[in-house]
This record gives sequence, C-alpha cells and structure tokens, in this order.
Amino acid sequence: MIKIEVCPGNLIPGFDTYSPVCRKNLFNGKKVSPVLDFDYDADCLEVTESINQISVSGVQEKLSAIVENGKIILTPTGQQGRYIIKPMPNYKYLRFRNFIPANEHLTMQIAKQVYKINVAENGLLFFANGDAAYITKRFDFDINGNKIKQEDFSSLAQKTTFTHGKDYKYTGSYEDVATLLKANVSAWQVEMSKLFTLLIFNYLFANGDAHLKNFSLQQSANGDYLLSPAYDLMNTSIHVRDEDFALQGGLMPESEHSEVYHNSGHPCKEDFITFANRTGVLPKKRDAIIKMFSDNNPLIDKLIDRSFLDDKIKRMYRRSYQERLSRFLRQSVI
Repeated sequence: MIKIEVCPGNLIPGFDTYSPVCRKNLFNGKKVSPVLDFDYDADCLEVTESINQISVSGVQEKLSAIVENGKIILTPTGQQGRYIIKPMPNYKYLRFRNFIPANEHLTMQIAKQVYKINVAENGLLFFANGDAAYITKRFDFDINGNKIKQEDFSSLAQKTTFTHGKDYKYTGSYEDVATLLKANVSAWQVEMSKLFTLLIFNYLFANGDAHLKNFSLQQSANGDYLLSPAYDLMNTSIHVRDEDFALQGGLMPESEHSEVYHNSGHPCKEDFITFANRTGVLPKKRDAIIKMFSDNNPLIDKLIDRSFLDDKIKRMYRRSYQERLSRFLRQSVI
C-alpha cells in the first residue's frame, strides 16, 4: 500500500490525498481518490530501435480517463475522456522506468510553481498495487465541453513522416519554431517570451524530448492563437542518453554560437540571449527571464525533496539541474 504524506498534485506536505487547491485545479473541486481500484497490465512493447534513438514518450502508453463518483476510471466506450493517464512504460531498457511518472510530475510542478509557466494541470495517482502513474487534465476542451482548436508545430511546419522521414518531429531548430510562432500569432511578442522561458527551462531541466509535437498553438476565446499550456516536461536524461536539445538543428545556426558553446559543446546564457535577440524577445523581458533562471531558487530543492522519486533519483535529478545551471552561467573569456 502506497504511503502518501504530501499532496500527489502540488506536493504540499501534510496531505494523504489531493489537497483542496489541487482538487480545484485538477478535478474542478471534486473529491477524488488518488488510488485506483484496478492495476495496469500492459502488453510488452516491441521496440526495435536502440536506446540512443528512442524517446521516453515514444514508448509511453496513454489511457483516457474520466472522474465518476469520486473515482478516476478509464473512459467508457462512447464517452469523451477528460484526463490522460500515463503509466510507467513497459519498455524494460529505459533506466529507472518506474520513476518516469514521478519525474514528469515533479518537472511539471517545478515549471508551474517556481517559474510560473502555464502548464497542463497534473498530478500522480496510484494503481491498486501501488505503481504510480501520471495524470493530466486535457486542456483542449472549454468549460462547456466544446473542443478547442489546436495545432502542434510539426503540423504548422507541414512536416510528416512522408515529407521528412520517421524522425520528422525532431527536424529543424528552435529558431524555426520561433519563426513559425511569429507567422501564426498576432500578439507574437508576448508568446515569444513564453517560448523563450520554456526553452531555457527545458535546457536546465534536461528535457531532451522537446520536439515539434510538444509545442502547440491553441485558439483563444477571442479567436486568435496563443501557445498552449506546456506539457510533457521531464528530465529525460535520467532515463535515456540525451543531447542538450531534441531538435536536430539545436537552438539556432552554429555560426551564432558563443565561444563557450563552440569550445565546450554546450550552450550558456550568452547563447540564449543571442537567441532572444534573433527572435524578437523584448530586451527588458529577455533580461528578466535570464535573471530568473540564473538564480538557484530554494523551492526547487523543496519540491525535489517532496517528490515521489526515491532518494537515489532525487540526487540524480538535483545533480543534473546543478550541472546544467553551471553550464548556463559560464561566460566567454573576453
């Protein structure tokens, strides 16, 4: 039986179930049990790619769910699911795969609580045997249950398996993503700052699977398009061997890389400043975002300590962040 001592939604201590604030955001105020009445029994996934080429998300099953009578249940046939459950992947070659749900949950909570990034509402739940799973509330429906128009950046770039091969969602650069955002969003400068924030976050927290399908535009009530809430944020380096960036073209053209980047093979904040300047992030906003990420916020350590990772993975997670932060803060020799 799983022992719950912090809210499995927002990681606030002193709760053995979802806290009132979490219930409000994740379950529209309903009292919901974090423990399911059933176990998850996935068929073995047959994956022929090597661990170097596979992404965590590529082997994660997603289950559709609803809340009924205070319980989270799988969506019955004919109904529309409002939640997505992601159990631990069955692919045995992923390192520490049983902690993938807790990893994603912690990373999403750090994004939300520390950096105020707009993320999909999320939490953890537990199957009857105690195995953890990640749960997220779908954000592509309005309060009346109507589907909200949404398009990911692979679709905006008109990239498919047919046009760009099986790795199509990893092609291009993040500067290409910024260019697409500028072309498709009226108030692009506001959204560009949000994209810039998310890119630095992904780098510092080693999210090596931030591909084109993990960024989306969503139609607002006014009919214009904005960045959707962030989703699928995770420190993937704990589970697979990753590069600094998911996209093959990296942050921007190599000709724009800093001396530090050229010499070390890893970007520093100078590179992100260059990216901001090239993509039109306003200088005042750029500097505020860089400063926010340059400080080691004590809430990060608190959330890591409260998370549902075990002690070893907590140390790995903390060490990964500290290493990325030290890289980020390096400066070129003048």
